[in-house]
Amino acid sequence: MDIGGRSVIRASQKEEIVPEYWYNILPDLPKPLPPPLLPNGSIPPKSMLERLFPRSLVDQEMSSERFAKIPEEVRETLISLGRPTPLIRARRLKQYLKTPARIYYKYECVLPTGSHKVNTAVAQLCYNKIEGIERKSTETGAGQWRSALSLAGALFGVRVRVFMVRSSYDQKPYRRVLMELYGAEVFPSPSTITKFGRSVLEKDPNHPGSLGIAISEAIEDVLSDEKARYSLGSVLNHALLHQTVIGLEAKKRLEEMGKNMPDYVVGCVGGGSNFAGLSYPFVYERLRGKHNIRFLAVEPRACPSLTRGIYTYDYGDTAGLTPLLKMYAVGHRYSVPPIHAGGLRYHGDAPTLCLLVAEKIVDTVAYHQTEVFEAGKIFARTEGVVPAPESAHAVKAVIDLALEAKKRNEKKVILFNMSGHRLLDLQGYKEYLESSLMDYEPEVIDLSYLPKIGER
Repeated sequence: MDIGGRSVIRASQKEEIVPEYWYNILPDLPKPLPPPLLPNGSIPPKSMLERLFPRSLVDQEMSSERFAKIPEEVRETLISLGRPTPLIRARRLKQYLKTPARIYYKYECVLPTGSHKVNTAVAQLCYNKIEGIERKSTETGAGQWRSALSLAGALFGVRVRVFMVRSSYDQKPYRRVLMELYGAEVFPSPSTITKFGRSVLEKDPNHPGSLGIAISEAIEDVLSDEKARYSLGSVLNHALLHQTVIGLEAKKRLEEMGKNMPDYVVGCVGGGSNFAGLSYPFVYERLRGKHNIRFLAVEPRACPSLTRGIYTYDYGDTAGLTPLLKMYAVGHRYSVPPIHAGGLRYHGDAPTLCLLVAEKIVDTVAYHQTEVFEAGKIFARTEGVVPAPESAHAVKAVIDLALEAKKRNEKKVILFNMSGHRLLDLQGYKEYLESSLMDYEPEVIDLSYLPKIGER
């Protein structure tokens, strides 16, 4: 089926494409995943994690089972919201670049809130409802995650409170309106309703906020209410697990088309959910020695955790309320510039992804936001889809790979995740078109303040 130069495989819309199991990468990692730790070097008791998350998600977080059954209520809800999502061949982009490479993208933007985040939001809210949780508290950067959680809260009858990074709160007011339409409470972070938020504002009343600060506020809020639990849209294993529906669908689609495995799998990275969701089912093939696929994780130069960070134990939040996770990090006190890709403004990354980077299974690259928006413009003018700033990072990397294939005259197959659309993100494109978009160089990365594990 060909629409405006884009090949869309009709079979992709069959409900059978939606998997019945999630893929858990933990048992297949090349090394055991370093556990979360407390500053004294001990592993956090399960009861500590169960105060933040429902028991079922804590069990998923620690599971060594390769495949996890998707509850029928979750699968049916995902289908009702638009899964399976299309796999589209970017023919016009290929023609524009004059490359022999074939480019495919998984189009997650067709889901109601415009991104892949619905996949784990639905799963998490279902488990929370089953365990009698009445309210969820969470953070958001660009607003994609919390839009999805707000929708899931409405679907499952669970109240949602959102701490939205202040720079995104100001840049993307309509994302906040969307969350409120779904019934969520939305506060700019740092806020005045938590002790930690007030402490940040006392030092800097104009602080732009960060995901680390918003996480701290959400956790503080949860700890003050026994009927509330925290929800995280990325980084932790269970959130990445739920996203593997993306890659599992893509594998089935490619099999239906009679295509071999892709040569490259590409995705943008903030915490790691959309990259892992597409890539981990393909990483499984490489770890088994079946296919030599190259994986490329793309991040902003303003927050270069994978490309310039240090692989170490760091807190997941700015206040230091979470256990320490081993990950590539620029430090939980790193002041992330207010770039438009709010979903990529996190000081660390998913521990499973970081281990794969450390083991050289996944490659990394970082770009300035000006070149990212340039890539987004090219994609818009060829494919008709304007990517969210986060997704445009992946587009930039794909264009570079396609041009590299052109230079070498190689018929590579490139697969990437179009994880979010642009309808509420046009301010960044406006600044780009007006030549007023700022680029940021990363700060000097000093992690000397991190706690020494095992020392009191």
